[in-house]
Amino acid sequence: MELNDTLRAFLETGDDWERKNTSVKGVSIIKLPGTKSRAPSLAIEINPVGEKGIPMKKKGVMVMSGGELRAFQEIFSNPKVDGLIRTIEDISPGKKGQKGGSGDILEI
Repeated sequence: MELNDTLRAFLETGDDWERKNTSVKGVSIIKLPGTKSRAPSLAIEINPVGEKGIPMKKKGVMVMSGGELRAFQEIFSNPKVDGLIRTIEDISPGKKGQKGGSGDILEI
């Protein structure tokens, strides 16, 4: 069965919020329930797995369109975000009790 047929069958027969793993570690397909204004649909959930094969987060990031995927890719590939996470990792162990000001925007 081709991917298109497999996904169509999952959309038609899968349970609401059912998750299907894919051959790409950390990527699964979720069937989203329909609402009054939207038919049931499928989304990709991205949740990387650690060394033991267990998801790193309780919930991953849901991606529902190519536009969303491209937006996430752009953010994740931004060198400023990479520098920001390195700085956070550097300062976090000694600064756990400090909080940033509310409503402030941090210039990166």
